[in-house]
Amino acid sequence: MSYLVPAGLYAIGTPAPSDPVTVTANYKMSYDLVRQALAGRNIWLLVLETYGINVWCAAGKGTFGTGEVVRRVEASGLARVVTHRTLLLPLLGAAGVKALEVRQRTGFTARFSTIRIDDLPAYLDNDQRATSAMGELTFTAGERLVLVPVELVSALKGSLPILAGLYLLGGIRFGFAAPTAFLPVVVWLGALIAGAVVTPLLLPWLPTSSFAVKGALVGLLWSLLLYFLAATGSVLQTTALFLILPAVSAFLALNFTGSTPFTSRSGVKKEMRLSLPLMAGAVLVGAVAWIMGMFGLFH
Repeated sequence: MSYLVPAGLYAIGTPAPSDPVTVTANYKMSYDLVRQALAGRNIWLLVLETYGINVWCAAGKGTFGTGEVVRRVEASGLARVVTHRTLLLPLLGAAGVKALEVRQRTGFTARFSTIRIDDLPAYLDNDQRATSAMGELTFTAGERLVLVPVELVSALKGSLPILAGLYLLGGIRFGFAAPTAFLPVVVWLGALIAGAVVTPLLLPWLPTSSFAVKGALVGLLWSLLLYFLAATGSVLQTTALFLILPAVSAFLALNFTGSTPFTSRSGVKKEMRLSLPLMAGAVLVGAVAWIMGMFGLFH
């Protein structure tokens, strides 16, 4: 469970001074995948200190950046190890690295190679020239859903105290042996699925560019479904339903921005400033309404 490796210069195979130098982050998964993709080749691997963060996120945070490239080139003595002056950087790191400044400060030319690690061998075999496909990042339903288990498990772990509390309240209201005691738990789990599973699946088709709004819309649909299935709830409980569930779904959808290829750091910060207070307020008011309604929604 150690997700970082020491920064520095590594050798894949037995590289000579004329062999290429590729650059990556010290996130262990990135490091391992690069070595796996380039197995059987002779190549230098310069690992930057990104504190265990992957290339794309580290570029946004500034740790996979110009200063760190310069520091690592100097600290590794790379100019004495290789005879050429070219660094092959991942394309997703371009946001953090100024190639002109790297050249001015180190004498090395920073070239951005491919988005995907799997394309590196073909890039090297193509005389270090990228095809158009190597610079295009897809985000298909399958590629979105492969990230869902991580998001869902994280959401479930964070919700364990809430789920326990909901079951306790449901048991007090309906009796712990009654199936209806689990209804508050089911309602909450539905909101988690709405934000962490359904929203990523429907991402391109949900309106607006705001992830929070996308998630809120899916959460609203879940609220409507519950309302029509159990329309005997009090006004307070109905209010709680339409406040809490869209807010929970919106929060998880907003968290998914870190798993997508089409969000910017400034855009995420702006959306968080606007949406997080609204989510927190909705959950707080909804929780008070639900308690005041004395669980009337589940009669």
